[in-house]
Amino acid sequence: MRQQIAAANWKMNLGLDGAKSLLSDILKEDIALAEQQQVIFAVPFPYLMLANEQVQKAGYAIAAQNCSNKKSGAYTGETSVEMLQSIGIRYCIVGHSERREYYHETNQILKEKVDLCLEQGLVPIFCCGEALEIREKGTENDFVRGQLEESLFHLTAEQLKKIVIAYEPIWAIGTGKTATAEQAQQMHAFIRSVLAGKWGQNVADDITILYGGSVKASNAQELFSSPDVDGGLVGGASLNAPEFIAIIKALKK
Repeated sequence: MRQQIAAANWKMNLGLDGAKSLLSDILKEDIALAEQQQVIFAVPFPYLMLANEQVQKAGYAIAAQNCSNKKSGAYTGETSVEMLQSIGIRYCIVGHSERREYYHETNQILKEKVDLCLEQGLVPIFCCGEALEIREKGTENDFVRGQLEESLFHLTAEQLKKIVIAYEPIWAIGTGKTATAEQAQQMHAFIRSVLAGKWGQNVADDITILYGGSVKASNAQELFSSPDVDGGLVGGASLNAPEFIAIIKALKK
């Protein structure tokens, strides 16, 4: 079975005491993960080292929420992949919809970030997905295919196997519209078909594809039961310990 992941994206939330408390409350649950399961916390930059130390005994992992597309140099305020690797960070979110929208990150910039992550041995959690106007036009498949082609199609099969993909239906986040488990499965299956067309079905079947559209304790079981949904990239619900614990427990066994 593909790796099944519950990834918490805290975004720009929590002070230090709140971050420590949330991690502690989740770790107290002492969840026994199956071999193919993983829990990842994408915490704000100031908490990376602290969180990494705190979760190691549980076998969980820490992700950065972003990285620079430059190796090093005069880029004030940026964080390089080499810096992340040097403090033991194993994952990095690349191309989250908020980075694309608010900071105008292009597919080319994200391609560069993916390459730097792979060079330093970090696993990119590569985000893709369409906005509401694209979904309403019915061109979501072409749009997502373009994101994959422009940022990932230069990779070898072995490189692709080191990547996690996260599908974010931006149209279903904060719009009042709801994505069903069927809609999530349809797009995940489409993404896998795009990967299969480029690298072959065997490679595509090995790639973990997460769902990032308002995953909650109440819908996680239904979403994760879909054959091509391999867990979730969880936003708001990951800031609540009981909610996120329930989401972890909903992963495929």
